[in-house]
Amino acid sequence: MGQDREGLTYAAAGVDIAAGEALVQAIRPAAEATRRAGVIGGIGGFGALFDLAAAGFRDPVLVATTDGVGTKLRLAIDTGLLDTIGQDLVGMCVNDLVCQGAEPLFFLDYFATGRLDVKAAARIIAGIAAACRATGCALVGGETAEMPGLYHGADFDLAGFAVGAVERGAILPQAVAEGDVLLGLASDGVHSNGFSLVRRIAAGAGLGWDDPAPFAAGPLGAALLAPTRLYVRPARAATAAGGVHALAHITGGGITENLPRVLPAGLGAEVDLSAWALPAVFGWLRDAGGLAEAEMLRTFNCGIGMIAAVAADRAGALAAVLAAAGERVVPLGVVAAGEGVRFLGRLA
Repeated sequence: MGQDREGLTYAAAGVDIAAGEALVQAIRPAAEATRRAGVIGGIGGFGALFDLAAAGFRDPVLVATTDGVGTKLRLAIDTGLLDTIGQDLVGMCVNDLVCQGAEPLFFLDYFATGRLDVKAAARIIAGIAAACRATGCALVGGETAEMPGLYHGADFDLAGFAVGAVERGAILPQAVAEGDVLLGLASDGVHSNGFSLVRRIAAGAGLGWDDPAPFAAGPLGAALLAPTRLYVRPARAATAAGGVHALAHITGGGITENLPRVLPAGLGAEVDLSAWALPAVFGWLRDAGGLAEAEMLRTFNCGIGMIAAVAADRAGALAAVLAAAGERVVPLGVVAAGEGVRFLGRLA
């Protein structure tokens, strides 16, 4: 006779639908706290609705971005320090939106893992929600995917999607001209780019994430996980004040690759490397990795996380606006005839 067998279940295959629902309930208050004008309904539907007219727009153009945080996730997973990686995810998206002159409106996240740890996932999404609140962006939904066999152990992946809007006549960049002044906004460390090289340098130096950081107080892993700075509110205050012609988010590719993205054909930039002091984390990366200056400048932000190209006669006033909004502002140089970025001086 045949032997009775229990029927297979999705849970037995490694996917716990109940855990997914528990996560939705755990994060609901954090998502609701990000609600802003224009949001219709709440999380849990098949799609999120947003009313641009209710948000105050008259002739809007939508702007969309998507990004992740790269292998910085490896540090978060290995150290168990999960509370700030959500800010990295939001920052990588909304800092790009503001470079088009856009106001971030709403954000969605994608979280994938092999086995859903509700408490760990809730910490990550709480960080996403906190960054959304800080930038005036509603967390309107997302996707949590439990995929055993594809992700192993505590490994997970994150992606973010942000949508913003800008009035048609205010799209950036615009009116960039020779002689415009370049204002640099300081970064809060490595942000979310170059971590494959960071990890290689740490390994080559024989350092673990729990070892003392050579450049700061506390463990190396925690120091390197300093989250991406959120530039949205200061940048929007500056654009509202008038005279901002372009904004460049300094991510992968550094100043070398990102600043030319907002300059029209025939115009380049002159940047004085002696205008700011290289933060200690980058000095350690350079020295421990034996990195050439050109490699530093096209891999890391080197202490400058956002650059504004502004009208020369508005540079002082706009620097004051940005400083009043909490930014550390550095006059870096000017927009000049030519192509690409010409670096003057040396990183100190």
